[in-house]
Amino acid sequence: MNSPDQQVPFRRTVVSYVQRGERMTVGQQRAWDRHWAELGSEVTALPEGPLDVESWFGRSAPVVLEIGSGMGETTAQLVAAQPDVNYLAVEVYKPGLAQLMLRAEKLEVSNLRLLRGDAIVLLREHVEPGSLDEVRIYFPDPWPKKRHHKRRLVQPESVELITSRLRPGGVLHLATDWENYAEQMREVCEAESQLSNRYADEPGGWAPRPDWRPVTKFENRAHDEGREIRDLIYERV
Repeated sequence: MNSPDQQVPFRRTVVSYVQRGERMTVGQQRAWDRHWAELGSEVTALPEGPLDVESWFGRSAPVVLEIGSGMGETTAQLVAAQPDVNYLAVEVYKPGLAQLMLRAEKLEVSNLRLLRGDAIVLLREHVEPGSLDEVRIYFPDPWPKKRHHKRRLVQPESVELITSRLRPGGVLHLATDWENYAEQMREVCEAESQLSNRYADEPGGWAPRPDWRPVTKFENRAHDEGREIRDLIYERV
């Protein structure tokens, strides 16, 4: 097991996402044109070394990283509800980031910055060990076919990397509506020696659904289709 001060030399040959089209609506394009230069950056365009989060936000504050913000429905509300944190959202889908900026604009939030690209590259090359207060992964692509499970984001190597970037006491919060993936998440996190399940005494080790995590159309659809939502909350020891 790597110490928290060591770089984790994790290199992937398979990524957990697919490239989708970049066509945006008129509103999304306008939001992109208005805000991207100030609020966003391509991961591949970042200078070598750690991201200077304090300078980007213009303040020192706890840092929350959300991996896979999608269309920003949940993210924008979470950012607005936590004005005291510096909130980073990393996503590969350009229209999703544009929609998130549009939602954030309507909510008049100022504590959000966006990164477009591979979250693993971001964590590995641009996030200092022990610098994050929380990492959130909500409803990542489940890759439901067994032959595609290797493409899932939550794997032993990625969780080890994420854990190394959390400060002691920092939180890894996962949520999925796919039972098999939830079980994989739990198995992987339980095997990471630097993580402790905050709800180990609850049945199955599942966390109660936080009332502060907004219920999205996606989540409602999962309920309608009979899939149970599972949350897992781990703390870096």
